[in-house]
This record gives sequence, structure tokens and C-alpha cells, in this order.
Amino acid sequence: MIRRRGPAAGHRVVHQVASWCLDYPGAALAERLPQLGAALAEQPPSDAVTQLSGLVGHLAGRPLADLQRDYVDVFDLSRERALHLSYWTDGDTRRRGEVLARFKAAYRASGFLVDLRGELPDHLPTVLEFAAVADPAAGVALLQEYRASLELLKFALLDLGTPYAGGVAAVCATLPGESPPDRAAVHAQAGPPPVETVGLELLPYGSRP
Repeated sequence: MIRRRGPAAGHRVVHQVASWCLDYPGAALAERLPQLGAALAEQPPSDAVTQLSGLVGHLAGRPLADLQRDYVDVFDLSRERALHLSYWTDGDTRRRGEVLARFKAAYRASGFLVDLRGELPDHLPTVLEFAAVADPAAGVALLQEYRASLELLKFALLDLGTPYAGGVAAVCATLPGESPPDRAAVHAQAGPPPVETVGLELLPYGSRP
């Protein structure tokens, strides 16, 4: 666990803790929750620490089986709460393959072996782990590049009323600049949503056949 002082170090702690808390909960997370909470308690007060501490407390207060069912309900049953950053910007378009290759290239350039654990390279917990322990500058650059994805995910989780919204909000709070006040502001900054190009039909992102 990273325990350093200063704003940049504190952001690395937030990214490390958020990486664990936003991943699928397993026995390893249950064992680490006291340590994660203690690491946050050592940081200077901030919105990010407050938001993420709330999520850690929620996870620590429920049985693991309940957490696993809840996680599946929140993240796996709806593409509207995708944890893959480039899905929000590129959907299932052909260009997404090039985007995913850029994530892999960033990981290779760092000189660290990044364990994708069967996930795509733009999986948020993986990017957060990369930012926390491998290459903070490159990791934060990826997070900032996909700030719109993070903000849209945050709004989707807030709409659902899940404590996981606090984890994503904490990550947004570590990035430069203010968070957009609503979805309209996010879309205004990010531009139009992607258009589906894979397959026979052309479907707008988020639509259903």
C-alpha cells in the first residue's frame, strides 16, 4: 500500500484504493479493507478521501456474497455503467481496437508488467492500478484523457444510488479542473457519442436494435 505525503502522493493512494474497490470483490478485497481504510485515514482531508472512505465503509459493512451480487447488478448487467473507459467514447466501433492498443502501448512503455487479469486494457481498475504503482504521470494522463467517460459513469452510478458512485467521484476529484455539473456539460466538452460501425447495421451508441 502506498503511504506518502503531499497532494500527488495522496492521489496515488486514492487511485490505489479505488482500483481495489471498483474491481470485482473477492476474498483479497475483504482482507484488505481495513488496510485500505487506514491508508485513507492517513491522508489530508479532501473530497476524494471523503468520497472513497464512504465506499470503503460500505464494502466493509456487508458480507462478501452480498457485495458480489451487488457488483454484478451494478456493473455487469448494464452497458450504461461500463467500467471500460473507451466504451463511453468509442462504443463497439472499429476504431476502438486502435484505442485499446494505445492503452497497451502505454503499459509497455512504462517498463512494468501490467496484469490485465482477463480484462481489456481500458478497464478502470487496471488504469487506476497503473496510475498508482507503475507510471503515475502516464496513468493520470489516461484518466484525464477519458475524463468524460469517468464523469458519465459517475452520473450513471449516482442515478442508481449506489455507493460505487463515491469511488468514481473520488477519482474525478484527483484530476485537474472542476467536474462538469451535469451530463449535458460533459457531452458539450466531449463531443457527440460514437456511432456503431461494426456489423451490418449502423446503430447510435447506447441504442438497442
